[in-house]
Amino acid sequence: MNLAADMSLWGLVMQASTLVKAVMLLLLLASVVSWAVIFAKQRRIKRVVKEMNRFEDRFWSGGNVRDIYEDVHRHHNTPEGMPALFIAGYDELKRRRDAGDTARAEIVPSVQRAMRVADSREFEKLEAGLAFLATVGSISPYVGLFGTVWGIMSAFIGLGNVQQASLAMVAPGIAEALIATAMGLFAAIPAVVGYNYFSNRLDFIDNRFDTFMDEMAGIVERGVQSANPMPKSRDKQASEPAEPARTAPEL
Repeated sequence: MNLAADMSLWGLVMQASTLVKAVMLLLLLASVVSWAVIFAKQRRIKRVVKEMNRFEDRFWSGGNVRDIYEDVHRHHNTPEGMPALFIAGYDELKRRRDAGDTARAEIVPSVQRAMRVADSREFEKLEAGLAFLATVGSISPYVGLFGTVWGIMSAFIGLGNVQQASLAMVAPGIAEALIATAMGLFAAIPAVVGYNYFSNRLDFIDNRFDTFMDEMAGIVERGVQSANPMPKSRDKQASEPAEPARTAPEL
């Protein structure tokens, strides 16, 4: 094999020591899995945001909450995202009503808890894979650096066995070792960018979910109040939530 072949990328990889090859293979696998997670996460978040926008348009178009509930079940075998929060809250509302609970102090907190539980479950699904991206982004450069240090150390140890050292003798060993660092960066950079991007998107979704849960709780509270009218004191009026600008559905 001539020098040009030895100094090619593939030639340098094949000439690397067993440990450096293992480091390169590990980083390559981490990069492949990271890209798989990034593409899968992008598709899932895009689907959740699209469904969230569609559901909010339907929810705030007015009408009856029961009709919205039936629409969600008709179009989704397994609702996810914001529709799942709504289903959880409305199911709890129905359960409370069927049990004969009519007091706002019992129904509203119960509905809020049900939606919070659903919110936690939805975010467990949305956050799946982010820990892997964070791990790859944080440790891949160090794994690559370990392979580089080991390769350079092996190259200089090999120089100790010759009487006359030259740059041509040490250059291939150093070059193949530096490939490990390059592969570490190749694996880390997309993982870090993906993690930061998805974290921002999840913060956006989380804020939308929190807003919807507050609005849903306000609708339930007003529905309970209308079903059980009470004389309004000054403090009572001050504590009531303001009517939303959009057309809220009725219970």
